[in-house]
Amino acid sequence: MASSLFVSDLHLSEERPEANERFIAFVEGTAREAAALYVLGDLFEYWIGDDDLGEPFNAVMAGFFAGLVRSGVPVFLMHGNRDFLMGERFCRATGAQLLADPAVVDLGGVKTLLMHGDTLCTDDLDYQGWRRTARSPAWQQEFLSQPLEARRRTVGALRDKSREVIQAKPAEIMDVSDDAVRDAFRRHGVTRLIHGHTHRPGHHEHDVDGRRCERWVLPDWYGPGGYLEVSGTRPRLVRW
Repeated sequence: MASSLFVSDLHLSEERPEANERFIAFVEGTAREAAALYVLGDLFEYWIGDDDLGEPFNAVMAGFFAGLVRSGVPVFLMHGNRDFLMGERFCRATGAQLLADPAVVDLGGVKTLLMHGDTLCTDDLDYQGWRRTARSPAWQQEFLSQPLEARRRTVGALRDKSREVIQAKPAEIMDVSDDAVRDAFRRHGVTRLIHGHTHRPGHHEHDVDGRRCERWVLPDWYGPGGYLEVSGTRPRLVRW
């Protein structure tokens, strides 16, 4: 039985050639045998709009996805906190399908909740405030109305500020909240959750109103790296 594969937080950019090479090898190798590939956010380090698809690096990376889809492997994309402006034009160019966050899918008869994971980090109040702003139609319309170079400068400044803020925050604030996790299990009526965002890969068990629930956290691709493989009903974290 072919496996469904889950990745997140690749943060592809010209600045990270090692992650790019892993991505290319993965898409042209392991992923070709998959039943489906799910990318749960932050495929790119940043995405300033689908009109930047012609930029050479973006075009090359999109081309690898298009090749995977042409080979018969469905690709599903979910927005992350870095690439939430990825839209219909990117999907048309690659053949990928955009997933809502959150989304519930059936994996071997097990209803599984998929999320990027940032909405579970409810203790990080500053980030949640910024997320509400950046996801608003008004902010996005204003941002996308700017020339590409102006958008790149804006994103560069935001990245610099983000690095400073992250260094000053306690690590536990940037992890998921147990209450938010339990609430997600309750709201969606599932016993399995897969997400990324925190860059803290692992398998966690939760007791939710007497139900045994499991949470799988995906690795990023510029640390040790890896992905989650779900074959039948048995998930397995695969590390590089």
